[in-house]
Amino acid sequence: MKSPFKKCIGIDPGKSGGIAVITDETVTLYNCPRTVHEMALLIGMCLNNVSAYRTKVFLEKVWAFPTDGRAGSFTFGENYGQWQGILASHELEPVLVTPKQWQSHFEIKKGLKKDVRKKILKQMAIEKCPSTKKITLKTADALLIAIYGVEAHLSYKRGLPWVEPQDEKKVAYSG
Repeated sequence: MKSPFKKCIGIDPGKSGGIAVITDETVTLYNCPRTVHEMALLIGMCLNNVSAYRTKVFLEKVWAFPTDGRAGSFTFGENYGQWQGILASHELEPVLVTPKQWQSHFEIKKGLKKDVRKKILKQMAIEKCPSTKKITLKTADALLIAIYGVEAHLSYKRGLPWVEPQDEKKVAYSG
């Protein structure tokens, strides 16, 4: 039984986050747009002739911490809500994943300092998609969120194929 999904989109919703789009042939990365209008345009562009019901979105579920400043917390929450609204307007219902969920999938150690963890995540993204350009600290989390979506929710390994197996030359990401 083949899954109807043709695209997997991973979103790290922070202002310094990114978006990753995985198909059976390509991996495309974008920095998080600065405005809600640009965010909406980007999601429309990411769909690019693939209907919403054939696209699966994984959105990192985020929240503010007591140590965050008020203005920063508000901006963070506002951006997260804007992504949810934009996705809903395109009839996309995202799977919300916590950082703990997707990082545990990749066996990232707990308790690492943020800068150390970010470097490890970037290196892991590069290793998983070596031919993909623009893997930066901004886009690495989004890419790993999308890969988590494919591996944990949409892959053959779970018995629910995402795409038919392809020639290795054509596949941009191979788990």
